[in-house]
Parts: sequence; structure tokens; C-alpha cells
Amino acid sequence: MKIELNKRQEQILQIVKDHGPITGESIAEKLNLTRATLRPDLAILTMAGYLEARPRVGYFYTGKTGTQLLADRLKKLKVCDYQSIPVVVNENVSVYDAIVTMFLEDVGTLFVVDEESLLAGVLSRKDLLRTSIGKQELTSIPVNIIMTRMPNITVCYKDDLLIDVADRLIEKQIDAMPVVKKTEKGFEVIGRITKTNITKAFVALAKDDLL
Repeated sequence: MKIELNKRQEQILQIVKDHGPITGESIAEKLNLTRATLRPDLAILTMAGYLEARPRVGYFYTGKTGTQLLADRLKKLKVCDYQSIPVVVNENVSVYDAIVTMFLEDVGTLFVVDEESLLAGVLSRKDLLRTSIGKQELTSIPVNIIMTRMPNITVCYKDDLLIDVADRLIEKQIDAMPVVKKTEKGFEVIGRITKTNITKAFVALAKDDLL
């Protein structure tokens, strides 16, 4: 959240810019205030990223603009904070059923799992559209015929940084990625991250910063 600095906090920033690194006691002395009075302001400025504090050294100005502070926060966002529930189908279901599932769930990507519920493939809207254009009987074609298989699937983990996942989505030109947990037998699908998830996260962060 963007901090609206009060007059005293602005004064503290200017003092640290001019004299940093500087101790809290020295700042308080310059303002003719007690260290206890300044403690909340220093905590706010430090948590907001304007100042950094080092033991036995004091406070110093980070030199970061509001945009840089926003970028720093952006780089800390993780997949687990924004992932959504995955929509999965079994590898033996028909293309027709997969199309119905995609429509009912209102998603652009389905994750295909095997009999042990492990990731076996990915189905995109383009895959299903390409198949439906032909004269084939969609109810008789299993999705495992047309899906993208491992190891050609780009996956991510819940602790991955959102900015890195966004970069991979752009690089691979895909709309969604399964969030997986590695097991002895393969990947268990525990979530999904999409361009929409990432867009919502970035917009929320920007709005929060403007509050």
C-alpha cells in the first residue's frame, strides 16, 4: 500500500538523505524529539522501503522511487498467492466431452491426468478447435490423441515468483500453466496460473499502491 507521508516523515526522509547513514537518536536530536516519538515513523518508512536500517550503522535512504518500490513488491509475489483451482479431465475422455467441460468451466486450458491423477497432458482451446474443424466424430476421439504431452508441458510450482511465470507464459506463447507438486511417480496438479490470474494480481497491486 502506498504511504501518504506526513510532514514529520518527509522531514525524516530529508535528514536521512542529507546525513545518512544516521542513527535514530541523531534524527530525533535534529528534530528536537525523543527516539520513542520517532519510532513509529521510522518503522513505517522502513517497511515502505524508503529507508533501510543496519545494526550499529543507522538508517540510510534507499534512493528508490515509487515505481522502483512497486517493482520490488512485484518481484515478491508468488504463484501460491494467486493460483486458481485447476480444471482437469481424464486422458480417456472424448474430445466432445472436453469441449463441453471447457465451455461449462469457462476456461481456455484443460489439464489432462492419467489413471493415477498425475499430469499427462495439456489441452488448449486451439487444440480442441483444430480437431473440431475436421469431419471426425468428436465423441469417439480420446483427448490423449490431440493433447500436448510431457515433457513438452511448461509447469510451475507454488513457490515460483509470479513475475517469472509471467515471463515463461509470454516466452512459450501459452495462456495457462499447471501448478504442480513433484511426486515419485510424476506431477500432481494442484492449481493453475493463467494470464488472467497474473493480470488481476498486477492490477490489484497497482490499485493498492494508489490508495
